[in-house]
Amino acid sequence: MLAATLLLGGCHDAKAPAHADVAASAAAVAVATVPATPKPGLKMWVRYPEPAATLSAAAQLGKQLFFDASLSASGTMSCATCHSPDHAYGPPNGLAVQLGGAGMERQGTRAVPSLRYLGFTPKFTRHYYVPGPDDTEDEGPTGGFTHDGAVDSLHEQALIPLLNVNEMANPNPAAVVARLQKTSYVAQFRQIYGADIFEHPAAALEKATLALEAFQTEDPSFHPYTSKFDAAMAGNADFTPAELRGYGLFNNPDKGNCAKCHVDTPGPGGRPAQFTDFGFQALGVPRNPEIAANRDPRYADLGICGPDRKDMAKEAEFCGMFKSPTLRNVATRGAFFHNGRFHTLEDMLHFYVERDTDPGKWYPKVNGKIVKYDDLPARYRGNIDSLDAPFNRKKGQAPALNDEEIGDLIAFLKTLNDGYSAKAGAARIE
Repeated sequence: MLAATLLLGGCHDAKAPAHADVAASAAAVAVATVPATPKPGLKMWVRYPEPAATLSAAAQLGKQLFFDASLSASGTMSCATCHSPDHAYGPPNGLAVQLGGAGMERQGTRAVPSLRYLGFTPKFTRHYYVPGPDDTEDEGPTGGFTHDGAVDSLHEQALIPLLNVNEMANPNPAAVVARLQKTSYVAQFRQIYGADIFEHPAAALEKATLALEAFQTEDPSFHPYTSKFDAAMAGNADFTPAELRGYGLFNNPDKGNCAKCHVDTPGPGGRPAQFTDFGFQALGVPRNPEIAANRDPRYADLGICGPDRKDMAKEAEFCGMFKSPTLRNVATRGAFFHNGRFHTLEDMLHFYVERDTDPGKWYPKVNGKIVKYDDLPARYRGNIDSLDAPFNRKKGQAPALNDEEIGDLIAFLKTLNDGYSAKAGAARIE
C-alpha cells in the first residue's frame, strides 16, 4: 500500500485469474451474486513511498514516537496504547471507546479504528461522481482520515490524539514540542531535521507527525496482506465450504450486500482489495449507553457534521454519515461501528439484517412507541440508508440473512485476518 508503484500495479499483485476462479465458485453457492465494482478512478490519492528493505531515518524515528508514552500528559499513553501492533493496530480490548486524558480517566466519544491499510485513502471530497446515464451519478462524500474524514493525511491524523483532551491530552502544540526535547532520541531528531529544529517549534511538531506517517507507511506491519483471503486470491489456499458460502453472501446484492461498500475486487493495476470504497453511510446505529457523553440527551455525534468536524456543520444532507472502514482484520475487533455499540460480529450482523425487520430488538420505546435511529436527531433520520439490502425490508418481514447464513458470513470475514498460516491451515492474529 505504500508505493507509487502499488498505485500503478505494485508488488502486492492480487492475481486476478485466481480471484476470478474463487468468485465464480462463490457465485455457484449464492443466488444472484454480483461481484462488487470499485469506484473507477478515485482522484487525489495520497501517494506514499515504496517499501524498502530497511526503514528510512524518518520512519525509524517515527517508530520511537509511536511507542513513546512520555509524549502524553499522563506519561502512560502512546499511539500504541490504542493502536496495538498485536491487535492489527487496533485497540487491545473490547471497550466501546478508550480511556485517556491527563489522568487516564476520560472517555473518548468514538471507537478507535485500526491503522492498518490506510495508505490508499483518498482526500475527502463532498460529492464523488462516477459515470452514469448522464455522467453525473453522485456517490456522495468520499475519503479522508478518521471516522468523519476530517483530515487528508496520516500526519494530520497523527496530530489529533496528541492534542485531544480525551487522549494524550497535551494542552497545546508547544507542550508536545517541550516533551519531544526531553526524549531519549532528541539527538536523533536533531540529526535528521537539523540542530536548530527546536528553535522552530511549529516545524518540529510537523516533522514529528511526518515521522509518524513515515513509520506507518514504510513499515510492512501496517499493510502485510497476509490473510487467508490474500492466499486464496494468489492460489495458495482454498476456502472451506462455509467460507465460500459466506463469500457468496458477502457479494450477493439481495443478501449480505457487503461488497457494495466494502469492495472485495482488486483495484487499479491489480492492487489488493481494500475492502472499503472509502465512502460514507448513515446506518442508524443505536445510541450507546457505554459512552459517558451520551448521558446528555442533547449530545449527538453527527459524523461528517460534527461535533468534532467543524467545516461541514451546515451540510445537513450528510449528518449521521460515517466512513466505511476496511473489513480487513474485522474479526479481531471487540467494538464495532463508530460508537462501539456492538462487541461481537454476531451481534453486529444481526443488527444489520434485523434493524428494520425487528426494530424493537435494537431501539428503545418512548411512550409505547419504538424510537428508531435513536442516536440521531429526528431531523436527520431521512439520511439513513433504507434502500439498499439488507436495509430494504419492513417490520415483520424475514431478515436478509438467517442464523446459518450469518455463521457462514462470519466464517468468510475471518479469512480477512492477517497472519494466515497455510501450514497450520488456520488464521492467526498478527
